[in-house]
Amino acid sequence: MKLTNITFNNKAFAYPLLAGLLLSNGLVFAEETTTSTATISTEQSIEAQEQQAKVNARLAEIAAEEKAAAKAANGYYVERKSYGTQKETEPPRYVKQANKTWLKEYDAFDDVNWLDLGLEYRARFEHRDNDFRRADENIDDPLLLRTRAYVGVKEILDPLRFAVEVQDSRRNLGEYSREYDTRDVNQADVLQGYLELHFKESIFGKDDLGNNRPFWVRGGRLAWESLDRRLIARNEWRNTTNTFQGIRANIGDKKNDWQLEAFAVKPVQRFTTRLDEVDHAQDFYGVIGDWRRWSEYVTLQPHYFLLKQDGDKVKYNSGGQELTGAALSQAQIDREIHTAGLRAYGAFKSGWDYDASYVKQWGNQDRFLSTTLGYINVDHDAYAYGGEVGYTFKNSWKPRVSAYYGVATGDSTPATGTDRTDSQRFERLFGFARPWSNNDYIQMENIRTPKLHLEFEPKVSFLENVKVDTSFSWYRLDDSSDRWQAGNNLRDRTGNSGNDLGKEVDLRVRFPINDYASLNIGYAHFWAGDFVKDTSRRVAGQADRDDSSDFFYTELTLLGF
Repeated sequence: MKLTNITFNNKAFAYPLLAGLLLSNGLVFAEETTTSTATISTEQSIEAQEQQAKVNARLAEIAAEEKAAAKAANGYYVERKSYGTQKETEPPRYVKQANKTWLKEYDAFDDVNWLDLGLEYRARFEHRDNDFRRADENIDDPLLLRTRAYVGVKEILDPLRFAVEVQDSRRNLGEYSREYDTRDVNQADVLQGYLELHFKESIFGKDDLGNNRPFWVRGGRLAWESLDRRLIARNEWRNTTNTFQGIRANIGDKKNDWQLEAFAVKPVQRFTTRLDEVDHAQDFYGVIGDWRRWSEYVTLQPHYFLLKQDGDKVKYNSGGQELTGAALSQAQIDREIHTAGLRAYGAFKSGWDYDASYVKQWGNQDRFLSTTLGYINVDHDAYAYGGEVGYTFKNSWKPRVSAYYGVATGDSTPATGTDRTDSQRFERLFGFARPWSNNDYIQMENIRTPKLHLEFEPKVSFLENVKVDTSFSWYRLDDSSDRWQAGNNLRDRTGNSGNDLGKEVDLRVRFPINDYASLNIGYAHFWAGDFVKDTSRRVAGQADRDDSSDFFYTELTLLGF
C-alpha cells in the first residue's frame, strides 16, 4: 500500500517535471527561432538598404551624367523664360546653312556648311478700331508686307567672314499717308552688310568646360538685339527694323562662363522711298557683359551705354521728314545720356524662373525754351526697373504663369511757364516696345505697369507645336504731367487728368503650318483710363471719342529655305 502510494506520488511528481522540461525546451526553441528570424530579418533589411543605396547612387550617377551631357551641349548657358525677351539669333532664325535646307538634295550642296541662306516673306493684315496712336477715331485696315533675304559666308575663308541682309517693307491699304511713316514703310534697303574677322581659338583661351572662347569683330551695317530687347532690338514685330553703322566686337559665346560685347556705332536714319543714311548727329557706344559661372541659377548682365547727340547735325525726324522752322529748333539739342544697369535671370529645376533688372541714367541735355530765350542745359536723371517671376507646370501642355512689374520714369514739368527743371524722362534708346503692350500703346518711358501672363502649348491632334499666350495689363503714367508718347503724345501739364492710362487684355496663337510656313493670329482690347479719356477728348472734334479700342491681326510667314 505504501509502495503503491509512493509510485503514484512519483508519477504525480514526474508529470509536472516532464511538462516543465518540455515547456522549458519549447521556450528555448522559440527563443532560438525568434532570434534566428530576427537575425534573418536584420540581414535582409541591411541587404535591402545596401541595395537601395546602390540604386540611389546609380540614379545620382545618371543625373550627374545627364547634367554633364547638358553642360557639354549648352556649356554655361541657360535660356531665359521671361515673356517676350528671347532675343533674335545671329544670324536670324529664318537663316539656315545651305546643307541643312532643301538644297542638300543636290550633290553640289551636300557638304556646303560654309554658306548661310535665308529668304522670308511676311504679310500681316491688321484691323484697328479707334487706334489711340492716332489723333482721330476711325477704323484702319492696313496690309503690311515685309520681305527679307540673307547671304553669309563663314569658316571657308576664316578668319574673314561676311554677310549681307536686305529688306523691303511696305504698307498697302490703310487710312493714313505712307510718305513719312517709317514704322511701316522702308522700301528696298540694307539691314546688314559687314565684314568680320572671326577667330574660333583666341588669346582668351578656354573655359573650365573646355569650350573655346572665340573672338570676332565686325564693321559695316549692323542689326542685332541685346539684353531683354528693351534697350537694343531689331524690332521683329514692327514692319521696319532698327539698324546701325559702325563696329561691333565680341569675346566668347553663350556657352562660355563669361562673355563681353562692345560696340561703337551710329544709328541709321530710315526713309520710306529712298536709301537710308547714317545719322551723323548721334553716336552710340556700349559694353555688355555676361557672367554665368557664379551659379547655374543666376546669369548676370552688367551693361553701360552712352548716347551723344550733336544738335547742329540734326536734320530729320524719326519719319525721315526734313525739319524746318520751330520744329527744327526744338530738335537741334545737344545730349549726353549715360545708361548703366544690371540684369539677373535664371531658372530652377522646380519650375520657377525669374528675370530682374535695374537701369540708371544720368547726363545732361539742352532744352529749347522759346525763340526768344533759346536753349538751356539741364541735368538728366532717370531710372527704370522691372521684374518677372514665372512658374512652369509639369504638364504635357507646358503651361507657364508669370507676373511682371515694370517702371520707367517720366518727366515732371510745371503746369505753366518755362520748364527749367531736370530731365527725368527715361531715354528708351533703341528698344522693343512689344513686351509692354500688344497694341503698341506703351513705350519704355513714363510708365508703371503690372502684367499677368499665361503661356501654354496645347496638344492638337491635327497640328503640332501650337503655342498660345495671353496677358492682362494695367497701365499708369509714372508722372501725370508728362506725355503718353505712344498715344500720339497726349499730355496734360496740369496733371489734373490723373495717371490712369487704362487696361489691356491680349491673346496670341501661333500655328506652324509646316517647315516653310507659319500663321499667327492675335487680338488685343484696351479700356481707356481717365487720363486717356480726358486728354484725347480735348482734341478738336473728339469730344465723343470712344473709351476703348480693338486690335485684331492675322500674320502669314513664308520661308524660302
